[in-house]
Amino acid sequence: MSAPWDSRPARVSVPANQFAALCRSSPWRWDTLQFTLHWTERDNQPAALPVRAWIRRPSDLRVETLQGKLLYTATSLEKSRDDFYVAATPKSWLLPPALVTPLYDDDGLVRRRPEAAYGDPMFGGGRWQAVLDPVECVGSAPIPNNLPEQRPSNLTDVVQGRFANRKVWIATVTPRTRYRPFTPEHPLAPGPTRIAVDTATGVCVYSSVLEGPFAGQGHKVGIEAVDDYLLDDLFTDMDFNLTDVSGHLPWPIPLD
Repeated sequence: MSAPWDSRPARVSVPANQFAALCRSSPWRWDTLQFTLHWTERDNQPAALPVRAWIRRPSDLRVETLQGKLLYTATSLEKSRDDFYVAATPKSWLLPPALVTPLYDDDGLVRRRPEAAYGDPMFGGGRWQAVLDPVECVGSAPIPNNLPEQRPSNLTDVVQGRFANRKVWIATVTPRTRYRPFTPEHPLAPGPTRIAVDTATGVCVYSSVLEGPFAGQGHKVGIEAVDDYLLDDLFTDMDFNLTDVSGHLPWPIPLD
């Protein structure tokens, strides 16, 4: 899977700590997202069917084929919360990330993430969550320079670039023994992996494993809309016949 920036002669470097902060920032950089997702497995062979998805944080998801066939919907709009509270654990009372405040650096990126109910709605499992929130590559907080063995990965060759007409930061992620994928056995970086993270959203829009038994595995994300207004109907099997008030509403006035 070729990367569109490989042939670009200009390579502006980015500090590794800034790249790490961007990888921690996704939960606070968007509320709704529309995107396409293409997986690639080993030997550069296509994997699962490419899809188009809509996410409204914290719990709403719609997934279709690229031809518009509905594959999956998930929402909290039609669910009772009774079981949630009856079987509550300390973790179940955590607030969504949007309701807690992280520690930001001077550039508005997240230096340290607080405890919160992280996790976006997923389809098909695997590396889906790490694509939307690639914090597993860098950890929730910076590691002191005198404790490099505690870092989840090494970040090298960190540069600026563009992917699908969007600004990205690109790095080679080499996992270490402290690497903990969000989905066990499905890491975003199972070996040295080149990844690109969208600077506006913090979403990992490209990955390609460079070495090892998973070489060639990766993905591509095409971001189509960020923070658009999304109707409830999009995430339910029931049509509520709601009016999209984000558009112009004609109001004809009788002439007589």
